[in-house]
Amino acid sequence: MTDASTYQRPGEAEFGDYIALLKPRVMSLVVFTAFVGLIVAPVNLHPLVSFCAILFIAIGGGASGALNMWYDADIDAVMRRTRSRPVPSGRVSEGEALGLGLALSGLSVMMLGLAANWFAAGFLAFTIFFYAVIYTIWLKRSTPQNIVIGGAAGAFPPMIGWAAATGGIAIESLLMFALIFFWTPPHFWALALFMKEDYREAGVPMLNVTHGRDVTRRHIFGYTLVLAPFAIWLGLTSVGGPIYLAVAVVLNALFIWRGWQVMRRTDEQSYADGHKAEKAFFKLSLYYLFAHFAALLIQHWVSM
Repeated sequence: MTDASTYQRPGEAEFGDYIALLKPRVMSLVVFTAFVGLIVAPVNLHPLVSFCAILFIAIGGGASGALNMWYDADIDAVMRRTRSRPVPSGRVSEGEALGLGLALSGLSVMMLGLAANWFAAGFLAFTIFFYAVIYTIWLKRSTPQNIVIGGAAGAFPPMIGWAAATGGIAIESLLMFALIFFWTPPHFWALALFMKEDYREAGVPMLNVTHGRDVTRRHIFGYTLVLAPFAIWLGLTSVGGPIYLAVAVVLNALFIWRGWQVMRRTDEQSYADGHKAEKAFFKLSLYYLFAHFAALLIQHWVSM
């Protein structure tokens, strides 16, 4: 795949490099969805407890990112969009990334247990393990279904937030999980469609590399159809309401339409216009998840 010669000359690490190890952009999604899961739960926690719970969930998400960067340093060194990350660029050693990831994992789980409850803490520990071991070490390099199964790791945070508030699981938290779980594959496959060579060169068996672009396009559209009922079902539960349902119906209609446009494309059309439809779908997917969870939050505040 690559060798040590691929890595850049080591440089002196700065504070920002250690922050980058935690994947702050990914962590922001973890924090937001966990926060929504905690806030809409039918239990009012003390504000300090809520703050601490979200903080430690965020730290756990950052720990997962550091462990992922530790193990994926060889892949990151090959791909254009990741080669400047702290480990492949040589600014942070693999040992430092591993040590930071393990330390933050232990800290986040222990402190979440003390601040909220041990069920939520165990859930967080399982999520870190799932992302670092099941997805990063096993699935990512072994199957084109890597992002399908591995996507569960990114879908757990609202369930952890709900568990931090209630100490358990409910249909509402399961549907929040389903919303992220079924959103993840089409989101990443759309990105992969216009970054195919990066994944091929890195040896990552993304669906478009192993089964071709046409199969990937059909899968993207298929997942938009599967996703929509779960998104709307969530609006019919105790955390839903007219505001959320309106957002869900509009966004899922747009998502299905954009997915249909992607599925109908040929390689010739995609290359001719610079993957216009694929990029439009990917851009919409970035807003899709945030808008659904923001609508849940607004619905909760309006209904109070």
